[in-house]
Amino acid sequence: MPALKSPHSLLYATRPGALPARFRRERLLLVGCGDIGLRVAALLRPRARLLALTSSPARVPELRACGITALHGNLDEPASLRRLSGLANRVVHLAPPPEGNDGDPRTKALTRALRLRSPPQSFVYGSTSGVYGDLQGGVATETRAANPYTSRARRRIDAENRVRHFGRATGVRSAILRIPGIYAPNRVGGTPRERLLRGTPMLCAADDVYTNHIHADDLARTCVAALWRGAPQRIYNTNDDSCQKMGEYFEMAADLYGLARPQRLTRAEAQQRLPLALLSFMSESRRMDNARLKKELRLKLRYPTVAQGLVS
Repeated sequence: MPALKSPHSLLYATRPGALPARFRRERLLLVGCGDIGLRVAALLRPRARLLALTSSPARVPELRACGITALHGNLDEPASLRRLSGLANRVVHLAPPPEGNDGDPRTKALTRALRLRSPPQSFVYGSTSGVYGDLQGGVATETRAANPYTSRARRRIDAENRVRHFGRATGVRSAILRIPGIYAPNRVGGTPRERLLRGTPMLCAADDVYTNHIHADDLARTCVAALWRGAPQRIYNTNDDSCQKMGEYFEMAADLYGLARPQRLTRAEAQQRLPLALLSFMSESRRMDNARLKKELRLKLRYPTVAQGLVS
């Protein structure tokens, strides 16, 4: 005599969404699925269903090969984002704002779309350490007021404000990661080698600025930790333990690679010879404190210093 089937098993067979929460697989949506997004996906592939927003059909095979379901949509076309609502219970947003103003319409469109149906449990946004502005070598903790100098940083502040509002309005645990320079030997342009080979000068010691870094793998691990352990509407400085000035960083890298150390210029000389984009990174000096990252997210850095990460 065949065993009787529970009516609940029939219900679950026809309505997967009715499964108790403990039996449902995590669903992660990656928005801005570039190098860091793919590293996050690699960490979570065994335990989550992976989804990624893309506006490029050419990326679909690459995403599929990484075990990621591609969802066609464009952050600059809000109507195309409606399908994202209710799809994932965790979201990592790493897409940059568009250039041209001091706001971020992309984050605005995304958070609006996610509110149309059941919002996610947690949301992680990748911001920039540039929102602190120039601290003239001072220490940046998360409680320090933002003071963005550039339009790029002001766009990120707008995005951060929208993420916090989204969290407060919906009850979503929204974490903001303030990220400095990302590096990794296996990341395109992820080391100083190309600039050293081009002979890009650095500022002389008297004019040099403090710079901060995070290895791409540790950044991905921070995203994952924040998804589960991040406090509501909490900011986390996402940097390693290094405390170096920019010229020191490039000189250390030159020594590691067996290349010539860069020429040093005064700030006045640099303003005559270096492009504005590079000069903008040489106009702000700060040292970031990562105590909250270690204490609250309980993250043990795999690469505590750039010296360790550059040779990995």
